[in-house]
Parts: sequence; C-alpha cells; structure tokens
Amino acid sequence: MLMKLTGTHVRNIVFGVSDSLVSTVGLLSGIDISGMPRSSIVLSGIIYAFVEAFSMAVGSFLSEQYGAEYDAQSEVSEKNSYVAGTVMFVSFALASLIPMVSYIFLPLAYAIWVSITLSLLALLIVGAASAKISKTNVINRGVRMALLGGAAIMIGVIVGEISKIH
Repeated sequence: MLMKLTGTHVRNIVFGVSDSLVSTVGLLSGIDISGMPRSSIVLSGIIYAFVEAFSMAVGSFLSEQYGAEYDAQSEVSEKNSYVAGTVMFVSFALASLIPMVSYIFLPLAYAIWVSITLSLLALLIVGAASAKISKTNVINRGVRMALLGGAAIMIGVIVGEISKIH
C-alpha cells in the first residue's frame, strides 16, 4: 500500500536530496583537489553518506516530533516522526550516490567534473520538480537550486585547493 505524499514528505525529500548532493559533491571535490588517492575519496564519501544520512534522519525525526508536540502542547505519537526520518535517510543516502558514482567508475581526472555536473543537473531537476509539485515557477526554482548548490560546491573546491597535499 502506498502512503499519501504530504508536505512533510516533500520537504524531507527535497531537503535530503539537495543537502546530500551539495555536501557530498563538495566533500568529494575538496578531497579530490587536495590530492588524496581515489580509495580515500570513495571511502570518505561512503562514510560521510551514511553518517550524514543518519544524522539528517535523527534531526528530521526530532524536529517533526518536537514541532507536533509544540502544536498539540502535549506528547503525540512518534509514527509521523519515524516516517519523516526514514524519508530523510533514504533521500539523503540515495542522492549521495549521484556524486560518488563517477569516483567509483571513472578515471580520477574526469571524476570531479562528472560528479559536479551530475550533481548540478540533479539539483536543477529536483528544484524544478519541487516547483512543479508546489505549482510555482519551474525554471526559477530549478536554476535557483542549482546556483545555490553550485556556490556550496565551490566552498569544497576552494578549501580543497587551499589544503592541497604537497
């Protein structure tokens, strides 16, 4: 049986996917540019994806729970909070594969550019899709998400460049 999609689900999907894409590609790019070997880049990405997916899930669970309790001014069922946390975990973990796949399958010289390109494209699509769902401007939302994500990715690139191994 399929669950009805709610605003909370959409928020957790968009937040989980966008945060995963931006932070994972920023991390991988920074580590790559700093001069680390492929095995370190991939291992860092895998560890980061699961730790951060769980962290985001916990944050989503707690914020949903506390928000519901604030609204009710009493304790409420944790069911919706568990669902929100699970949606966040799955969204983050799956989206982290997008920037990592190029580091697994491509030569290192191309991996960073493919990783960044795929991540920016995915951000554009997620922004546009979320706008379509909320019936707002698809192009503006898609471009905005890609530009904001690109700015965050640049932070990883800059820090990686500054931290290069000599």
